[in-house]
Amino acid sequence: MPYDPWKHLLPYAEVQVAGPVGEDSMEVDAIDKKILQELAMEARISFAELGRKVGLSPSATAERVRQLESLELIQGYHATVNLAALGLGVVAFIRLTCEGTRYRPFLKYLPALDAVQECHHLTGGDAFLLKVHLTSIGQLEELIEKLLPYGVPTTSVVLSTPLQRNQSLHALQRIL
Repeated sequence: MPYDPWKHLLPYAEVQVAGPVGEDSMEVDAIDKKILQELAMEARISFAELGRKVGLSPSATAERVRQLESLELIQGYHATVNLAALGLGVVAFIRLTCEGTRYRPFLKYLPALDAVQECHHLTGGDAFLLKVHLTSIGQLEELIEKLLPYGVPTTSVVLSTPLQRNQSLHALQRIL
């Protein structure tokens, strides 16, 4: 087997699963649900192996996967990369209160903030919750300063992550 220098950075792949099926789409049956669960556990599984696990031929399995993709129940396949190993060891959550006049300008500015991995629009006192990955506390300070024209940021630095789930798999196990 050839040496793969990236192998340690790819502990597992994650399939992204979308929301409920629309009224005009096909019904999702037990086999489709099993396919979604198997792909959420191991997105790099071959059609032959996936077919063995769900009781279909490789070609029938491939067709089912294509249908699930076309329905947007499967939205993509992603490797989980160890960002800390690449130097992005500072993880923080930033809550941002944002007045009405600053709201739209912030949304326009948001894509320019490379450190932001996720941005969630919230109810309650804060308008947004940002998850950021940075190389240093100095970078975090610079980012906070960039946010000041748009609202009041409140920052929490992650000390450790005692629980991290494969989000798609965990949700599928609860609903399927």
